[in-house]
Amino acid sequence: MNKDLLSKKIGNRIVELRTRKGLNQSDLARLCAKDRQAIEKIENGKVNSTIFSLYEVSVALEIDLHELLNF
Repeated sequence: MNKDLLSKKIGNRIVELRTRKGLNQSDLARLCAKDRQAIEKIENGKVNSTIFSLYEVSVALEIDLHELLNF
């Protein structure tokens, strides 16, 4: 799996988990102290997120990092 594909899979997973919780991008951004554009870039696979950024997203979604990366 290459970097771009992995970023897109992670982004799709975040969208899935976020919508399951009834959150929009702005809600998630507020919960993890990021701006909405940052969340949009992560969800669209346009950035190579750090493990800490993904951890922050998982905390905001109230899930384990493992669950976020389980796709």
